[in-house]
Amino acid sequence: MAALLGLSPAHWAALLSGLSWTVFLSLVGFLAGGLVGFGVALARISESAIVRRISLAYVNLIQGTPLLILMFVLYFGLPVLGLEMPPLAAACIAMTLFSAAYLGEIWRGCLEAVPRTQWEAADCLALARWERMLLVILPQALRIATPPTVGFMVQIVKNTSIASVIGMAEMTYIGKLINNATFQPFRTYLVIAALYFALCYPLSWLSRRLERKLNVAHR
Repeated sequence: MAALLGLSPAHWAALLSGLSWTVFLSLVGFLAGGLVGFGVALARISESAIVRRISLAYVNLIQGTPLLILMFVLYFGLPVLGLEMPPLAAACIAMTLFSAAYLGEIWRGCLEAVPRTQWEAADCLALARWERMLLVILPQALRIATPPTVGFMVQIVKNTSIASVIGMAEMTYIGKLINNATFQPFRTYLVIAALYFALCYPLSWLSRRLERKLNVAHR
């Protein structure tokens, strides 16, 4: 197969190494972004108007800024202020901030999608706010949030390719190096596209299956 695609075993090894970094960056973006995003979701529905405004400003800022520019600011901009940042750190922070803003809004919408009668019922039980959220609201919001959350993971995986512009040795960056050595862009990027597809398609399929199974729109 390597001969068929015009890639040597060394090139395949390099691509698989890049693939591992793509997966790593995707996991960091989702897990760290999810932690921050959960805080953003809670802040967006906070009883404090100041907290709501601050969280909304964060969401608007990140969603209104291209991920590429965010990586440029972290990698090229911060050194001007005397703070050097390696490509991996810049990519991880940028992916975390990016994912947090979008996941926070996804989850905020899911929390608000829980019928108000459920919030009122929890109030009638004299539960503390954290108990109401943990025991009543979150279990219902989780069912609503699962399909779009899994679907957003596809966007996280694909957006890791942007890290190649700051020298992060993920799959797209490795592909550029292989193309520079072989001058076979069609074959090289066809293989990379297939590898991205292998990562993203199962997530897309799972998202659609969960959406049908949970049938959140009709319950």
